[in-house]
Amino acid sequence: MQKSSEGGLLSHIQFRSATALVVANVIGAGVFTTTGFQAADLGHPGVILLLWVLGGVLAYCGALCFAELGAAIPEAGAEYIYLRESYGRAFGFMSAFVSLIAGFSAPIAAALKSLIHYITAYFPSLPGDAQVIGAVTASELAAIVCVWLLVGVHLRGREGGVAFNDVVTLLKVGGIVAIILAAAAIGNGDASNLTYVSPAYDEMSTTSVMTAVAGSLIFVMFCYSGWNAAAYVASEIVDPQKTLPKALLVGTGIVTVLYLLLNMVYFYGANVDELAGKVEVGLVASRTLFGEWGAGLVTVVLAVSLIASASAMTMAGPRVYYSLGQDIRRFSALTRTNSAGAPTNALLLQGIVATLIIVSGSVDQILSYAGFTLALMSALAVSCVIVMRIRRPDMPRPFRVWLYPLPPLFFMAVSLWTMYWAFQGRPVESTLALLTVAAGGGIFFLAALLRR
Repeated sequence: MQKSSEGGLLSHIQFRSATALVVANVIGAGVFTTTGFQAADLGHPGVILLLWVLGGVLAYCGALCFAELGAAIPEAGAEYIYLRESYGRAFGFMSAFVSLIAGFSAPIAAALKSLIHYITAYFPSLPGDAQVIGAVTASELAAIVCVWLLVGVHLRGREGGVAFNDVVTLLKVGGIVAIILAAAAIGNGDASNLTYVSPAYDEMSTTSVMTAVAGSLIFVMFCYSGWNAAAYVASEIVDPQKTLPKALLVGTGIVTVLYLLLNMVYFYGANVDELAGKVEVGLVASRTLFGEWGAGLVTVVLAVSLIASASAMTMAGPRVYYSLGQDIRRFSALTRTNSAGAPTNALLLQGIVATLIIVSGSVDQILSYAGFTLALMSALAVSCVIVMRIRRPDMPRPFRVWLYPLPPLFFMAVSLWTMYWAFQGRPVESTLALLTVAAGGGIFFLAALLRR
């Protein structure tokens, strides 16, 4: 049943679609690119795999917290709503601003740049690095075209965006499972790669290892970002008090298992030195495992996966800006919806920002910047569980965090530790992340002064 929700958005998303949104949002550019960066920084497959397990535990802790918050406050916008209710409108605005830049537009840009990178790596004759418009390369232009094709799909609302997301997510998960099973059954891999350690690792100091682990964990946490995706569309979910927690927890569990197995496939197909620094790690491993024909099929699966991820983020992000527009009159244009229930102006704004980010940096720079920013904002959002338990103890909570307060405390502690060490290893990207958060606060207070 499509009943109206929040004056424009439609309540129509069932458990299947909410879970698909989580899976599609999480499995994006990161898992198909960052293992190569981690291999270059750490050189130890065992440590890298442990970090993927830790990332899954952290994501599950975060999902438990958002399940409680989302079931108690089933409104569109997720952490924007939770931070607004816990810390005030300034923190809510900063969250929305960060979501626009680093939360959704940057990951969309990274996913689509990675998509084109994979395609041009498989078809090296394509003019990927050739400049076509000023300093814009052919690959960047192709990624920009993909941005606006997805915006067009999601402007169709329920008939376009949700249905499209369900289909590509099913194809994505099916394709990844097929890769994992094929690697185990017929892959020409070497199990010793899973225990091979790069000689460079043994030469690293304790401080260097800590910095590399933190930097790698930032990448991993970015790859798991999206575990909260269903919370962004809470007001559009049918029976959100029951459906939202199940979708968050089931979706996060599915992703954790797939991530660990997929990374084992990478190391089964190539050792840590062969993957080091490579963006297209899936293609490198699949050429060894399956030969050129198999690499072509794997490229198709990865392409579908990246499109699904970008699609899910294109759908979820505008709900944050929509909620911001409902709260602050100056941004009320972001609440405009079309006849299909899609937040038109919010979608267009996100498309513009994603376009600008595509031409502004490389994939690893975008991922590192976005990862640090999201680690900070996710830690703040998770802390809202504790704040709301103290400030509003009588609020109805259809779902409560298991083993409270351990999950939010563990999530926040690991996030802060990771950000500290990541700042040591990538100070430029980390500083830009902090400046993004500060800019959001500055814009909010400037707007407040202008209203006087």
